[in-house]
Amino acid sequence: VYTSVDQPFSQPVFEAFENQTGICVRAVYDTEETKSTGVLNRLIAESRSPQADVFWSNDPVRPFVLIERGLVEPYNSSSAADIPAAFKAADSTWTGIAARARVLLVNTDKVRADQMPRSIRDLADARWTGQTAIANPLFGTTTMHVAALFAHWGDDRARAFLDELKANDVRIASSNGEVKRLVASGEVAFGLTDIDDADEAMTNGAHVTIVYPDQDGEGTPIMPTVVALMKRGPHANNGRRLVDYLLSAETETRMTESAHMPLRTDVTAPSTLRAVGKLRAFPMDYPHVAKTMERIQPILRMWTGL
Repeated sequence: VYTSVDQPFSQPVFEAFENQTGICVRAVYDTEETKSTGVLNRLIAESRSPQADVFWSNDPVRPFVLIERGLVEPYNSSSAADIPAAFKAADSTWTGIAARARVLLVNTDKVRADQMPRSIRDLADARWTGQTAIANPLFGTTTMHVAALFAHWGDDRARAFLDELKANDVRIASSNGEVKRLVASGEVAFGLTDIDDADEAMTNGAHVTIVYPDQDGEGTPIMPTVVALMKRGPHANNGRRLVDYLLSAETETRMTESAHMPLRTDVTAPSTLRAVGKLRAFPMDYPHVAKTMERIQPILRMWTGL
């Protein structure tokens, strides 16, 4: 299995599968800095001689890059029967499980309650010049988020927003985890990150709060992790068994302990998280976002100066 789901979250799931089945799982993990780009590129590079049976993605967009290339085997897992239809493919090429949200993490020592940011646009507000942060948009969920903006807003509006961020001296962190550190330490007032990183900062006692952005507007991006069976994997039958386990209610329950929001209505989310069904979600056509993500790479490289 190749995965971009953080190793502290995914490894215990693989170990539980091993204990139940006796099947040895050889996992290839992504690095924090190249999240999810590293394993995705490896899957593409190995397409003539596949080494992976399963891809477990930490976002719902990158699997479509593989689907578009014909590298995914449709598989209708019985474990997915109670997952809402919005989070699985009609052609059984992908299935979502255990979602995260993109959130604003705010340092409460630096931002008063009456000044709380409410939108991602506040990252470009002149009141916060040099005091906001985002992760490098060439990697990870930030790439997906920016691609979703381009897909929904259009190129002109999205490029203008990126330019506004640069003009406001937004800090470009190496990862979402680094955004968390910058906010928790007070080096910036607030930043855009994933709910699991934000929840970790709160759990560790940092003086921070979480804002689900644009709940009175276009909504917050929701990102289920996605499981796909790779075509011509060397251990196809065991790969299907792993897919079944990854999509089970047992796994989704385990993932709520890592600040992932359940997609099933009968799996209870921790009190610190909002349920997926209680959030206004930013509109995302995942296949369109995937194509947009590839198309805007030159724009993002130019914007980051790489």
